[in-house]
Amino acid sequence: MLAKHLSSFWQPKYWPTWIGLFLFRLLSFLPLPVLASIGYVLGMIAYILPFGRRKVALKNIAACFPEKSLSEQKQINFKHYCYLGQSVMITTMNWWISESRFDRLVTIEGREHYDRALADGKNIILLTPHFMAIEVSGLALQRERPMIGVYQYMKNTLMDTIAKEGRTRFVENGFMFERKEPLRTLLRQIRKGHPMAYSPDQDAGRKGVFVPFFHPLASTTPALAKFIQTTHAVVIPCMPLMKSWGRGYRVILGEVQDDLNTGDELVDTAAMNRVIADMVRNAPEQYLWVHKRFKTRPEGEPPFYS
Repeated sequence: MLAKHLSSFWQPKYWPTWIGLFLFRLLSFLPLPVLASIGYVLGMIAYILPFGRRKVALKNIAACFPEKSLSEQKQINFKHYCYLGQSVMITTMNWWISESRFDRLVTIEGREHYDRALADGKNIILLTPHFMAIEVSGLALQRERPMIGVYQYMKNTLMDTIAKEGRTRFVENGFMFERKEPLRTLLRQIRKGHPMAYSPDQDAGRKGVFVPFFHPLASTTPALAKFIQTTHAVVIPCMPLMKSWGRGYRVILGEVQDDLNTGDELVDTAAMNRVIADMVRNAPEQYLWVHKRFKTRPEGEPPFYS
């Protein structure tokens, strides 16, 4: 099936992408500690270079952790870049390595919360912030039952095809929902009992509501409570983390969250952000700080990034 999909991507415009994929495919045969070490060095180089989003990341970290000294904030940022480099090296590896090798690298903690919800026949939403190992949680859990992944279409159609195949390769009926598809399609899949990995922790633009993320107000998608109301799902925090120096991954599942559906949109969305912030506090260096989380400001406020 994949070969049929890829047969239309042999035009010259895709050749650079094919070369890059070929190189990453070769790298995927290396031991994870070697890939992590290469990524660590790449992250250090990216941190040192004068361009990029180092200042954006530091601005985010300083706003979310004002209690820390500037030195501590910069240390989080440096480690963040090192993990960012590692994520580049290992993400595509996750698309190709064997199932047995993947199993040896992943441990799941807090599994009892997930199993209890499944045993009770609950629909499940896994609240999964943008940690560097975000793809690992879906790969680790999807083999037991088809899962729903929410993603944004890539402009490079070849990369989009490879990514979708890689993210669902361990299960026959994995479902990838593109953000612009009709919402009823997503809700139908949740009602069928397919757990959904949901990551609503990026800037929502003018369509979002302004609630605190750590301390500053952030434009946030208020859809989670609506999902709960419509599908009667329970929400379980999911924190996918890298172990140091390529020793593997940890997928940490938390207790069911009961206070995210009060009927008040602002209260529920703020409560969701607090759950996300609590997860980030456990491993701030592994969170995606280079994203402009506070780009959209309330009317009258000056730009956050200047």
